[in-house]
Amino acid sequence: MDLDEDSAADSFFADLIAAVEQQLTNPSTRYVKETCDRLIKEGLEEDEAKEMIAECLAEETDAMFRSKRAFDEKSYRSRLGSINPEG
Repeated sequence: MDLDEDSAADSFFADLIAAVEQQLTNPSTRYVKETCDRLIKEGLEEDEAKEMIAECLAEETDAMFRSKRAFDEKSYRSRLGSINPEG
């Protein structure tokens, strides 16, 4: 990855974090807040929890573009449910 790609990746991840922060306050994505709370209870810092959630969002977004399909909320929820902070 060159510097432009690193910068673009950092910018994209910042956008994902911003999306996660919006989801944390949106009543229709209460499951994101529940996941964040669970991860914090399991020992992660809030920023770490948001990053793990953002990774799930990135994976689901990538799958959406690669498969040329709509966002699959069920799949996203499943990804969130499978987050294990201990690896």
